[in-house]
Amino acid sequence: MSGVIASDARAESQLREDVCRLAASLFDRGLTQGASGNVSVRLPDGGLLVTPTGRSLGRLDPGRLARLGADGQLVSGDAPTKEVPLHAAFYQTRGTAGAVVHLHSAHAVAWSTLPEVDPENALPAITPYAVMLLGRVKLLPFFVPGDPLTGEAIRGLGGRRSAVLLANHGPVVASRDLEAAVNAMEELEATARLALLTRGHHPRLLSEGEVARVVKRFDVEWDG
Repeated sequence: MSGVIASDARAESQLREDVCRLAASLFDRGLTQGASGNVSVRLPDGGLLVTPTGRSLGRLDPGRLARLGADGQLVSGDAPTKEVPLHAAFYQTRGTAGAVVHLHSAHAVAWSTLPEVDPENALPAITPYAVMLLGRVKLLPFFVPGDPLTGEAIRGLGGRRSAVLLANHGPVVASRDLEAAVNAMEELEATARLALLTRGHHPRLLSEGEVARVVKRFDVEWDG
C-alpha cells in the first residue's frame, strides 16, 4: 500500500510541474493574457488539480495549485478558478477526459462573435487537423464568467463534444491528458485565425466527403 501511495504522490508531483510548464507556454505565446484562462487535470483518486483564481498562467507555483477531492471540495492549495463548474461538467460527462483547458485566445474569441458561425459546427473545415483533434465544436451562448449555468450547458451536451466555444468569452477543450488538451486548444485557435484570415474570400473548405474520410481514417468522434 505504501508503494501505491508513493507512486500516486510522484504522479501528482509530475502533473503539478506539467500544468505549470504547459500553462506558461500558452501564456508566453499570447494564447491567453493577464490572469485569464484556467487548466485542470484529473488525478488517479478522482480529484483534480486546478489553476488558482486570479493567477496568471505564466507565473504559476506547482505547490499552490488547488487540489480538489473527488467531491469537488478544496483539499489544499489556493482557491481554484471560478470556472470549476465548466471543468467539472466535462469530467462528469466524458469518461475519457483527463484534462481541461479554457483560454481567452484572441482569434477564437473574435470568431465566436460573428453572426455567421454555425452553433452546431462552429469551426469551418479549412484543414483536417481541427477535425482530427476536436471533432465538431459547439458554440454556446454567452454566460457571465463563473456562472454555474456554463457547466449546465456543457452537461446538457451529454458528453458528445470534446470542445466548446463560449460566445464572447473563449474556448474550452477536454482531452485524454494535459498535452493532448493543449495541442487541441492550439489547433482550435489556429483554425479560428485561419477562418478570420480567409473570411470574405470564399475559401475552398473541405467537402463533406473529405471530412468523412478524415473522420473514418482517424476514428474521430464526430457528433452529427
